[in-house]
Amino acid sequence: MIPLSVLDLSVVTTETRPAAALRNSIDLARHVDGLGYVRYWLAEHHNLASVASPAPDLMIGQIAAATQHIRVGSGGVMLPNHAPLVVAERFKMLEALFPDRIDLGLGRAPGTDGATAYALRSRLDRREGDDFLERLHELILWETRDFPPGHPYNNVVAMPDDTPLPPIWLLGSSDYSSELAAQVGMGFAFAHHFATHDAVTAMTNYRSHFKPSGWRPTPHAILAVAVVAAETDAEAERLASSMDLNRLRRDRGQYSSLPSPEEALAYPYTDADRASVARNRSRLFVGSPATVMQKLQPLVVATEADELMVITAVYDHEARRRSYSLLAEAFDLAKRDAA
Repeated sequence: MIPLSVLDLSVVTTETRPAAALRNSIDLARHVDGLGYVRYWLAEHHNLASVASPAPDLMIGQIAAATQHIRVGSGGVMLPNHAPLVVAERFKMLEALFPDRIDLGLGRAPGTDGATAYALRSRLDRREGDDFLERLHELILWETRDFPPGHPYNNVVAMPDDTPLPPIWLLGSSDYSSELAAQVGMGFAFAHHFATHDAVTAMTNYRSHFKPSGWRPTPHAILAVAVVAAETDAEAERLASSMDLNRLRRDRGQYSSLPSPEEALAYPYTDADRASVARNRSRLFVGSPATVMQKLQPLVVATEADELMVITAVYDHEARRRSYSLLAEAFDLAKRDAA
């Protein structure tokens, strides 16, 4: 069976406000740590009413302190929003405090709308166009110290200087990040839960073109998927209705807290709405454990995924905990952990 991990958005609902959502993330992390999940990653989003955490590095420290075994990381830090030196310092600090338990996942999207992205970057040295590759190179240089002779950064040290950067993972929803991760020899995580690009192509290309490096000797591809599991297919469908309505509203530019299943089931969907929901359902795995496994296994096999990272963004926190418990049972995590 493939290892399981968690991608958490600190879900804000019409009943669970942001502060409570952050506390729920810590509770869920403790829960899955005991179930045998191998990673717990926090996303970076800004100005999004359904996501409470804009600062994964702060949440990583809180969650690592509250858990014992699980690796904790960013899924990810949106590098264009941050100076590479700041990212290096913060994640070296986390690695120093929690050795061999931290992951640094990097994304190239802003994680927000245009106005918010400008507000995040307006006081930085902004360059025109996509400067992700340049920022990634600089971040690596803070670790390798291979700045050219005479470069002013040779006199700057990312502290703590006795601690390395944690493993770096590149996140993506297209072929760009998969190709880059393969070229630089880093781990790769594909965001199937919102990607329009074919997951199989991205992940198999990453594996076939991977070049060993000082970061990783072999490829490691994580498939991130949205899953809602419950005891029955009918209950899982009820829980997933919140995600259906939330995604429909987001596609219309309406960003709001996650609605309850009751609100979602009472919504007056048009035929066009139902068609949109059906299209989005191609990226969502819903059902009892047996149903979810049946739907997931062909994709896992086709992508040759080394690891499955699950995002479950449902209205009720206890239902979310239960969903991860059911998946742990279906994937025999407890047996594997005992072995």
